[in-house]
Amino acid sequence: MQDRKYKFFTEPYDHQREAFDASAEEQNFALILDMGTGKTKVTLDTVGALFEKGAIEFVLVVAPKGVIPNWVPEIEAHLPPRIERETALWNPSLSKKCRDELNELHTKSSKLKFLLMNVEAFSSQKGVDVAELFVNRFKTFMVVDESTTIKNRRAKRTKALCAVGRGAVYRRIMTGSPVTRSPLDLFSQMAFLDPKILGFSSYYAFQGRYSIVSRRNMGAHSFNQVVGFRRLDELTEKLSDHSYRVKKEDCLDLPDKVYTKREVAFTPEQRRAYEQMKKLALARLDSGELSTTKNVLTQIIRLQQICCGNLTDDNGEIHALPSNRIKELLDLCEEVQGKAIIWATWTMDIRLIADALRGCYGVQAVSTLHGETPDSERQEIVECFQDRQSELRFLVGHPKTGGYGLTLTAASTVIYYSNSYDLELRVQSEDRAHRIGQTNKVIYVDLIVPGTIDERIVKSLRAKLNVADQILGEDARDWLL
Repeated sequence: MQDRKYKFFTEPYDHQREAFDASAEEQNFALILDMGTGKTKVTLDTVGALFEKGAIEFVLVVAPKGVIPNWVPEIEAHLPPRIERETALWNPSLSKKCRDELNELHTKSSKLKFLLMNVEAFSSQKGVDVAELFVNRFKTFMVVDESTTIKNRRAKRTKALCAVGRGAVYRRIMTGSPVTRSPLDLFSQMAFLDPKILGFSSYYAFQGRYSIVSRRNMGAHSFNQVVGFRRLDELTEKLSDHSYRVKKEDCLDLPDKVYTKREVAFTPEQRRAYEQMKKLALARLDSGELSTTKNVLTQIIRLQQICCGNLTDDNGEIHALPSNRIKELLDLCEEVQGKAIIWATWTMDIRLIADALRGCYGVQAVSTLHGETPDSERQEIVECFQDRQSELRFLVGHPKTGGYGLTLTAASTVIYYSNSYDLELRVQSEDRAHRIGQTNKVIYVDLIVPGTIDERIVKSLRAKLNVADQILGEDARDWLL
């Protein structure tokens, strides 16, 4: 499909235009674009073009919970106003608002219809039934964003998505890399698109073709273990006609810094603690106890701690709260190519992050850098991280310790698990990866609980505003609210 046939609303970068040209007319396609290179725009341009030629009526977007909210502004940013549309967001509780939106969406009209569903919805029959209802009624374009979430062929949601996808006219997967652990990760992702791409309906036949399996004995039990891979050139060739790959380092027209976010949902325990802490802070403000910027900042920090899964009481004791933040981070790391820096404000979080990453990627893949890291070890950690051949992939640190003076250009992805309210710390920590010696574009990802102090702090820091100065110059009540 030539781009002259479709009038873009926002001008694509060169690599996005090439991806559009390669994929727009394909029924089944994998957009393998590094984080921050704009795969959502390519998909929405394709959706717009297909809708205007009458090929589709309905778009089903399936993505992790933290990614789904990003689709709403992306649709508005890249789909032309000339295309009338209506959008509904899946809510597992099927609230009255959700039911009303679904009923309206299900009504035939000339508008392009979007249903945004989190991938977890396909673990329930209720979610599957709703998706099938729409896919069976309309000519459907179905996309799985961050498709490594369906790499587990045994998972209920993977099986359900593949079944629902069979009813769609067009199918897409989007990911930074479809292979996070082994080439066998490809099987279920390609099965969603079309089993014919790989040429195997059986996973074991696929495994037998591309892996080396050894029989192992453990006591009275024996099992097959994958010990290597083969014929990967053949596998790559099979994918080439059904995928388009973009790496950050190849996108010469991208900005030097690209900012994005991942939303994290509160647990019920966090929500209760957050509301209680906010009420307490407002009560203290009204009584005159919070008379200085410093005191207001203390309350803001406590609210931010709750967003990260920690609650500090008046005695200074820290209590852990159930939280989705680590899980969201791990899902995000699945999409990261190469090395990454993860900044966190609290030492307890740094330890939790490091332990979780080691459990997934191995002990050698993770190092920490914070106030308790011995001076004698710090330079060795940095040198190992900067060695692009080393096994060390993730550096988890505190901006006060690792955010000044160090060169960490081996990473082109920087994740903020939490943020300090200090603008200087943010600027300095950003620049550890973005400095002389960096040859790639740098992606910055903020983990944010929407509608909380998380969101307010990140908005201020990205606008290069110091939070303390803002509180001093504005109504403190506004910040706490």
